Amino acid sequence: MKIIFLGAPGAGKGTQAERVSEKLGIPTISTGAIIREALKAGTEMGLKAKKFIEAGNLVPDDVVIGIVKERLQKSDCDKGYILDGFPRTVPQAEALDAMGITLDRVLSLEVSDETIVERMSGRRVCAKCGKTYHTLYNPSPKGDECECGEPLTVRKDDAPEVVTSRLEVYHSTTEPLKDYYRLKGNLVTVEGAEEVEETTKRTFLALGI
Repeated sequence: MKIIFLGAPGAGKGTQAERVSEKLGIPTISTGAIIREALKAGTEMGLKAKKFIEAGNLVPDDVVIGIVKERLQKSDCDKGYILDGFPRTVPQAEALDAMGITLDRVLSLEVSDETIVERMSGRRVCAKCGKTYHTLYNPSPKGDECECGEPLTVRKDDAPEVVTSRLEVYHSTTEPLKDYYRLKGNLVTVEGAEEVEETTKRTFLALGI
């Protein structure tokens, strides 16, 4: 199966993509991860991306598309794959179509903005051991401290104003993809549940796996 996962940052699509990947035995291709791989391997597209990253600029569409194209040609994609974080825009989706790729499903994981802000702004991380907690769902037994004794911190990306800004970008640039794929007839939506296991059940059901 060839699947795209859509969903706002913090909706939990990475976790669900991982579970589908395990069940079907197909790779999850995350744009961020493959750009880092291409940089490390020094591929032609990786070197192009490096110039933009070093200048502090966003990697342009044509370079991202080139890196995705390189990755999809690897043998582990022969039985299918999951795209997580690509396409982000309608032009990227059109470029994917131009590659001659036929998708089986485009799954949109729906979670309200309020829930996402609550989820992400409640995260606390230990800078020393890397353990992650949540003020509501998984609090540290030591309150503001990690179990290892270090103080817990809020990552910059998890600050409410940053989360809200990221959600605005998602709604304006990525959400139009739902209509794009709805018109093609391969969009399925899943309402994210509070329990991860329940969301997984709904995801498997929507994909027919």
